[in-house]
Amino acid sequence: MVVQGQEGLITTSARVLVATAVPAERDAVARAFPGAAEEVRLPGAVLCRTAAGVDLLAAGVGPALAAASSAAALTAAALAGAPYRLAVSAGIGGGFAPEAPVGSLVVADAITVADLGAETPDGFLPVTDLGFGTVTHHPPESLVRAACEAIGAPAGTVLTVSTVTGTATRAAGLRARHPRALAEGMEGFGVAEAAGAQGVPVLEIRAVSNPVGPRDRAAWRIGDALAALTEAFGKLAPALESWNTHDDQ
Repeated sequence: MVVQGQEGLITTSARVLVATAVPAERDAVARAFPGAAEEVRLPGAVLCRTAAGVDLLAAGVGPALAAASSAAALTAAALAGAPYRLAVSAGIGGGFAPEAPVGSLVVADAITVADLGAETPDGFLPVTDLGFGTVTHHPPESLVRAACEAIGAPAGTVLTVSTVTGTATRAAGLRARHPRALAEGMEGFGVAEAAGAQGVPVLEIRAVSNPVGPRDRAAWRIGDALAALTEAFGKLAPALESWNTHDDQ
């Protein structure tokens, strides 16, 4: 199957879409796959296609842009007759101590948007309590288990936020509302919404670059987290290749 990109006809062999926020994260994932990646330009998205059958997308920062960019890539593949069988949100993020220290990896068994709702005198209400939408996507259980075993990481809730946590008060509030939270990022729920709209399973992997809490740039270890992301996908690739949706039926 082929699609028409700006560079001409391009074979559509990739079956897994990995969406990161920024190019540095995309490139960290790319280093886990040998061989040169091919650039594929699509309306609303630029993909890096690896020889391993994995498409990499720097989808943008925040849930809205991540959803829009991921939806563009997912739709292009579906229209080409070769839909993705899995979407993965990946990147660095903040970790909740002590379960997710700096440099560690986490796998989401729940992808939850933490700040979509309403503030009330009695506290925060998620949008579902207001009678709208959804706040959580659940990755396939068998895939979560396989990913955890492959990269030696715990499973738990990964929160999606539009504003990164920068105070101890907010960190404590998030943990009170989401006691199983291991990490926070800004794109997972957006990728999950785009994938869910097309019936594509989703997974989220985060490498922890900083603690969730008071904002201290000096304590961030972005380089270490990117290296952990590369190592994770080197170990994760066989699990992604072998997993199929029938494993959860």
